[in-house]
Amino acid sequence: MINKKALRGAVGAAGFLLILEILGRVGVIDPYTLPFPSSILVSAAGLLANGEFLLDVGVTLSSCLIGLLLAVVTAVPAGLVMGTLPAVERAVRPLVEFLRPIPSVALLPLAMFLFTVSEQGKIALIVYTACWPLIINTLYGMHDVDPLAKETLRSFGFGPYDVVRLVSLPSAAPFISTGVRISASVALIVAVSVELVAGGEGIGTFVTDAASGNRRDLMIAATAWTGVIGLLINSLLAGAERRIFRWHRAQAGEELVR
Repeated sequence: MINKKALRGAVGAAGFLLILEILGRVGVIDPYTLPFPSSILVSAAGLLANGEFLLDVGVTLSSCLIGLLLAVVTAVPAGLVMGTLPAVERAVRPLVEFLRPIPSVALLPLAMFLFTVSEQGKIALIVYTACWPLIINTLYGMHDVDPLAKETLRSFGFGPYDVVRLVSLPSAAPFISTGVRISASVALIVAVSVELVAGGEGIGTFVTDAASGNRRDLMIAATAWTGVIGLLINSLLAGAERRIFRWHRAQAGEELVR
């Protein structure tokens, strides 16, 4: 069965590209400034057979994956501790709120100074930026745990660790999953941004090289593929989230009905 929402989105995108094509053909938009969408689409199709571009995509995605995994193993336990121990949350939350708004690109010079290898600096910035959605969503999940369920386990003699393992963590898991999905998108944005500024290898470097060679069609095509990759990652994670945590969606629907 065809997804009507996806179909409407595709029709809207096609209509937008058609309008740009017409405006370029009649001279309203300078093709030198903005190439024809048809030329960009041809270049985008050609990139699928471009070994250099595919290698850069692999470099960017591997950096995103490593950074995201490191962020998960760092931020989720931190969020669990903060959500379990109110005193720790009160002590650490101001620091989190101070560091969270700092743009990762602003820290790029410091990262390049601390890490002699540019790839390490890029991963460090991904970890830094991806941690905040994970910590905040884990905290929200811990605050959403049913206190009656925790008290019931305690009344049966279960310790704090068992309460977290058997009640708090499963209850917070859907929120953590949402944090992972948000952080995955953030990781891609940060990776490409660092590559654009610091160079090295990756999609951002490919875009910079295309721009320096005055290949605007390739530059826009590579940027468009970055958006497609981000959309696919988000769609895959959202689909997995719906399947794994179907019970949570049903429970949320019942609460809305009430």
